[in-house]
Amino acid sequence: MDDEISRPAKLTRSPGPPPTSARKPIRTTADASLAGAPNTNGNEPQAPGDPAAAPADRLNQIFEGLRQKSSAKQAIYRQTQSTFELLRHASQLLVEELSSKVAAVDASVMIEYRPVNEMEFHIRFSGDLLVFVLHSNIVTFPDDYGPMPTKYVEEDFRRRFFGHIMAYNFMADSIKYQRLNDPGYLVGRLLINIDQHYYLEGVQQLELPDNDMSDNRVTEDALRLFVESAMIAAVNNDLIAPPMTDIQKITVKQKLENQQVSRGSKVGFSFSNQQKPHNIDGLQY
Repeated sequence: MDDEISRPAKLTRSPGPPPTSARKPIRTTADASLAGAPNTNGNEPQAPGDPAAAPADRLNQIFEGLRQKSSAKQAIYRQTQSTFELLRHASQLLVEELSSKVAAVDASVMIEYRPVNEMEFHIRFSGDLLVFVLHSNIVTFPDDYGPMPTKYVEEDFRRRFFGHIMAYNFMADSIKYQRLNDPGYLVGRLLINIDQHYYLEGVQQLELPDNDMSDNRVTEDALRLFVESAMIAAVNNDLIAPPMTDIQKITVKQKLENQQVSRGSKVGFSFSNQQKPHNIDGLQY
C-alpha cells in the first residue's frame, strides 16, 4: 500500500547564473575612475593608465574657433559700443535743440536726456519715456531672417553676427510711480555688424529706410534719424484708457502698490496723484 502512495515530485532547479569566473565584470561608479579615457574615434577605451593621445588637430580646432568667431564677436561688441556712444551724443544734441524750441512756446513741456550707466540712457518728453539699451551679447539669426540671405552677409561669415541696441517706449509715470504692471513697447532695434554697418527694425511709425546693410554705414546723422523716428512713434501712440469693465475690480495688493489692470496697449491709470517721487537707477522721477 505504501508503494502506491504518491510521493511529491522531486523539485528541479532552473539553471542558475554562470560561475562567477564566467561572468563579465560589472562596471561600477568607483571602477569608472580607474578606466582609461574613451577614444574620440569610436574605438574601445584605452586600458587604465594608458590614455589615448589627443587628436593632433584638437588644439587647432579650438584656436580656429577662438580666432574666427570669438575674436569677431569681440570686434562686433566694440563696434556696437562705439555706435551706442554716437547714439548717446546724437540724443543729447537733439534734446538740447528740442528743449530750446519748445521752451519758447510752452515752458511747462519737459524734454530731457538722462544718463543711467554705460549701457543705458533715457529721453523723457511730455508723458513719454524712451529707454535706449545696449545689449551685452552678440547674436545671430536664422538664414531667412532680415539681412541674413543677402549677398553682403553671405560674403563674410563674420557678418552673420550682430550687436544690438533696443529702444523701448514707456509711460514716464510708469517709472516715476513704479507701476510695475504697466507695459513698455519695443519701438526699434538697431543691429550692428563687424563693419559698423546697421540694420534697423521697428514699428511702422519709424518709416524705415531701405535696409541694405551694404549701404547702411553708421553715422551720427543716421542715428539721429533713428531717435527722431522713435520719438515720433511714441508721441503718436496715444494713451488709451481701459474699459470700465477691466478696472471695476482691483485687489488690495494693487491698491497698496498703486497698480492697475493693464491691457496690451499703451494704457495707464493711477489711483492717486499724491505719490512721492522715486529714485530709479539713481535718477529721480
